[in-house]
Amino acid sequence: MPFVQRIDNGTYLTVTDDDLVQLYAYPAELDRVRIRVNFVSSIDGAVSVDGRSGGLGTDADHAVFTTLRDLADAVLVGASTVSAEDYGGVKVSDRARTARRDRGQAEVPPVVIVSGSASIEPGWSVITDTEVPPVVVVSAAADADRVRALRDAGARVEQLDGDVTGDGVVAVLDRLGLRRVLCEGGPGLFSTLLADDVVDEVCLTTSPVVTAGDAGRIATSESATPRAMSPAHVLLDDDGTVLVRWVRDRTR
Repeated sequence: MPFVQRIDNGTYLTVTDDDLVQLYAYPAELDRVRIRVNFVSSIDGAVSVDGRSGGLGTDADHAVFTTLRDLADAVLVGASTVSAEDYGGVKVSDRARTARRDRGQAEVPPVVIVSGSASIEPGWSVITDTEVPPVVVVSAAADADRVRALRDAGARVEQLDGDVTGDGVVAVLDRLGLRRVLCEGGPGLFSTLLADDVVDEVCLTTSPVVTAGDAGRIATSESATPRAMSPAHVLLDDDGTVLVRWVRDRTR
């Protein structure tokens, strides 16, 4: 493993693949949905390069990204991000499948797509190139023809009673038994989850580049919603990549 963990006394320890699993493990017993958000940004705060986050990725970021997916019951993502990043279904290695079975999880986590208007095309890779059907969460006002087309294409569509909210998304996830949740964006969905205070962790990779340009932030909304968080651990790669796992501090 190319990166090291910084610990409180200022010394550094090499991090292995098994260490990553321990560092990012969800609590053993979950009685509610726990949402972990994962983003990568540049030093100057850009969330993408030319519209895609892949331009900011590093080896260390990829290793953590894979570990987070391997540990999750579901990968939660907004429709715009699915389109921009050309999402397919989650790919899981044989080793990870065995570990998931041992933990009592399904071998492959579904992608859960949030799209209030059901603005997803049935031919997208996330529906056609996947081992397990995606779940699509839509609002009560979603177009009935679009909903029908998605169901006909094999997606599981969950329709909320009203608009899309963080609480509504959590209710769907809980009903489906998907409590270890990894949210991969985008900024609009992240902001919705923050506004309803349902985000438990933020895993943020800072890529060792500055980009300028007009790329947005990892969360965008009309009003600020400050949430106190504390660092659970900090990982450093020898190329300068910094990875921090932030945990919601609900005592402040």
